Amino acid sequence: MFYLGIDVSKAKLDCALRNADSGKVKTKVIPNTAEGFRKLLDWLKKNDAPSPHIIMEPTGVYHELAAFFFVDAGLTISLVNPVQLRQYAGGINVKTKTDKMDSQVLARFGAEQKPAPWEPPSAAARTLKALLARRDAVADDLLREKNRQEKLEATETPQLVTESVEGSIKFIEAELKRLQKCIDDVIDNDPDMRGKKELLNSIPGVGERVSNHMTCLLAGRDFKSGEQLAAYLGLIPVSWESGTSVRGQPRMSKAGPAHLRKLLYMPAIVAVKRNPHIKALYERLLGRGKSKMSAIGAAMRKLAHLCFGVVKTGRAYDEHFAIQP
Repeated sequence: MFYLGIDVSKAKLDCALRNADSGKVKTKVIPNTAEGFRKLLDWLKKNDAPSPHIIMEPTGVYHELAAFFFVDAGLTISLVNPVQLRQYAGGINVKTKTDKMDSQVLARFGAEQKPAPWEPPSAAARTLKALLARRDAVADDLLREKNRQEKLEATETPQLVTESVEGSIKFIEAELKRLQKCIDDVIDNDPDMRGKKELLNSIPGVGERVSNHMTCLLAGRDFKSGEQLAAYLGLIPVSWESGTSVRGQPRMSKAGPAHLRKLLYMPAIVAVKRNPHIKALYERLLGRGKSKMSAIGAAMRKLAHLCFGVVKTGRAYDEHFAIQP
């Protein structure tokens, strides 16, 4: 059995082909392009390994072209959590950090741990993800233009400049409405995603943006538990210890997509007041002497658990379900 570790960067892929039986490793560097992927397939055939198990580490968006290409070519792919990989590298005493070494660590990880295959999201889920990313980027542009407008109003500004900013704001607002309609249409036209969003909207504290993003995430990834979802979002607490004398407060891991953690912060603040489950948790933690920020972090984690729960069970949120005193 062969395992192919691929370290991804914007321009290239560092590849390490490991024979699980002999432990021998061969390496190759290819461009991160369709032509490079085809060359890699030819190289694998020449090395009598036409169908290796590919192990990749998600790197922003730069791994996606390769991942979908190799899945379409019939190969098995596993995407490894970067935090898990760093822990594994430390466990086997790998201290060198290079692209070539990272690819070899990925191949060895695959041979020893045999991670589960990655199931690519549907075409609709992929379209929704791209639309949400674009909508968020345009929303950021609108905020910047409104900040410029506010500064211009506080100074003496030529009319031409004022009109330019006003026109830009109107255009961006119209584009936001168009993108939101596209997002709504994609979800409405997909029965699975439409059902997920309706369930998520039943949770107090979950608004339109959160339900859209969580619908996309839960449609594109198969989480086995609420804790797994929270871990992916970087919401689980991790201990901070060193030796026998250093004992820090547990901190949020912050592994995974930062934009989703940021997105959950304000809904958690709202949920502390409106959601019975999260309000009970928040007050219980404050009663134990936890800081407000620590309790908010727990509220964010609980919100993620509730999102997973309604989608997993297929049942809308029930405020009377098993609230602990």
